[in-house]
Amino acid sequence: MADALANDIIAKIERHGELEPGSVTLDSELTTLGIHSLELTEIIFDIEDEHGIHVEMNTAEAWGNLRTVGDIVEAVRELIKAKG
Repeated sequence: MADALANDIIAKIERHGELEPGSVTLDSELTTLGIHSLELTEIIFDIEDEHGIHVEMNTAEAWGNLRTVGDIVEAVRELIKAKG
């Protein structure tokens, strides 16, 4: 079940990927959504700005570590928690 953070990230992914609202779930794989490195970078920048966090990764690492939308949500959740 998605919470407010997950819903916000899903909305960003749908907007940047020009996807149908409601078509993205936490289990959606980024590659099957057609999210390319530029869109992923823009999504991460939006998330960083909105939540006052910094994601330490280059695009290659991002693709290696973030396979699903849920992976992004959990990574952001951990960064927000660490920020305290």
